[in-house]
Amino acid sequence: MLGKQKNRTPNSSPPAGRAEFAPNEVELAMLKEKALFSRLEAIRLIEIAKVGHYTSAFSAAELFASLYYGVMRLKPGEPNWAERDRFMMGKGHAAVGLFPILADLGFFPTEILDGYTRLGNPLGDHPDMRKVPGIDFSSGSIGHALSAGCGMALAGRILGKDFHTFVMIGDGELQEGQVWEAALFGAHNRLNRLIGIIDRNGYQLDGAVDDIITVEPIVDKWRSFGWETHVVDGHDVGAVTTLLRSLKADTARDRPVMVVAETVKGKGVSYMETEPGWHLGYLDPVDAERAIAEIKAMEIRG
Repeated sequence: MLGKQKNRTPNSSPPAGRAEFAPNEVELAMLKEKALFSRLEAIRLIEIAKVGHYTSAFSAAELFASLYYGVMRLKPGEPNWAERDRFMMGKGHAAVGLFPILADLGFFPTEILDGYTRLGNPLGDHPDMRKVPGIDFSSGSIGHALSAGCGMALAGRILGKDFHTFVMIGDGELQEGQVWEAALFGAHNRLNRLIGIIDRNGYQLDGAVDDIITVEPIVDKWRSFGWETHVVDGHDVGAVTTLLRSLKADTARDRPVMVVAETVKGKGVSYMETEPGWHLGYLDPVDAERAIAEIKAMEIRG
């Protein structure tokens, strides 16, 4: 449950008629395994740093897995491939769940993970595109990623490239005015290869998002700004992958897309879910063992 969170956008499935984009059973099993991998590696890396953003990474684990293993056009081992799809996230503090995936894809040696946040290591609490192969945007200063995504999408059009640009933003990030300036820009320029994803986990650093400043009705707001808008269960890798694949394949669309992914902050660890105090924290050995056991036992939808 989502505690005091209120006025949430209801869950919905991807639009009908998109079955051809659904992952098969083998793909589904792989996507679920990669989401679990992201969570478990996040715990391991934060053990090295002694503090980190577990819950923000956990709410996005299925989104990361779907994007990097089921949706985006990438070449393993070639992070700078010019034709790749681009990805950036405003909630850069969730990078601890993304770095293991980049290493798994061969964008940098896996041994680099073992020095996470240590002096001289390129991996920090937030992603740095100047240091980390596979990172397309240095983020963490909330509110800027969608603007950068608009710029990348527009640049792709000018250069005659057909890559897609994906931008993940937190729901608390919607309280930033620059997000809505970017929304205007994207719709005005009809950036049809720009796909935004809101990690609607309901919580930010100070508590429930809609207790701080409500962001609802999210779907109506984005539609009023001229964006095609969809809602999906963000922990259902099958639904997420199916929807995003279908959006990539839609060549008739003349506007950007915003996907509202309904998620749970801290998903997979019962005592973290929707508990604001875990936005930034550290697991002692006993709690870490319990968290790992719960994650390994969790059932990912798909």
